[in-house]
Amino acid sequence: MLTVTSRSTLAEMKAQQNKGLLARHPWHFALLVFALVYGWSFMRLGVDPIMFLKGFPQMGGLLRRMWPPDWAYIPAMIGPLAETAQMALLGTTFGGILAVPTVLMAARNVNSNRGIYLAARTVMNFIRTIPDILLAALFVPVLGVGPLAGAAALTLFSFGIICKLSSESIEAIDPGPLEAMDAVGSGKLSQIAFAVVPQILPQFTAHVLYVLEINVRVAGILGMVGAGGIGMWLNTSMAIFQYRKAAAIILMFFVSVMLIDYASRKLRERLI
Repeated sequence: MLTVTSRSTLAEMKAQQNKGLLARHPWHFALLVFALVYGWSFMRLGVDPIMFLKGFPQMGGLLRRMWPPDWAYIPAMIGPLAETAQMALLGTTFGGILAVPTVLMAARNVNSNRGIYLAARTVMNFIRTIPDILLAALFVPVLGVGPLAGAAALTLFSFGIICKLSSESIEAIDPGPLEAMDAVGSGKLSQIAFAVVPQILPQFTAHVLYVLEINVRVAGILGMVGAGGIGMWLNTSMAIFQYRKAAAIILMFFVSVMLIDYASRKLRERLI
């Protein structure tokens, strides 16, 4: 017995020795790869910590020029701020509406047609690869400078995120109701209406609210490329060195985003 055990132990030790370096030390190899990638990235981009330290005094000077904010400028910014919120709301709403059929086609447990499934996934993933600000830059020459271009960009941006989150939620639902309805010969529309929608509706609504939170922030940035909203005014204030007005816009936008985030989070907590 002892001899058999000793031979087994020796065989394991020999097998361990015969393994490659990568197999014996996978974490060390992964850390080495990460170190090389980050080191190459720092060198390629010319990242210099000394430059960051030298830039801090300049940042402090900019903040001093922005304080105190021009509080008298806030009433004039209520309209552009409302325009930003409207862009976010419309973009999220239309993006959610467009996402509904695509979400159903991009879920394996609902759509058994592989061709339609792959097409829906391809469209969804393609739109998600385009940054929001690039979407706005593409729509501005087509629809003109203003909030319409921003709302159109946010519609596609929302579509991509909602499709991704909701299709994964549908694939994770309880398959029991779907199987039961399929067993009794129910049609596909009936299965979606009575087996899928009741399970997915709270998550879908929560996803839409989450995207609305994101869009409120994004809408404030899209104005930088001429897509309307308060971002256009912030960009103009910074360009002509009216830093106190820019500070008032930033603080006003910050408070608005915090309030919208709080309300959206409370609603999502009730839904899920």
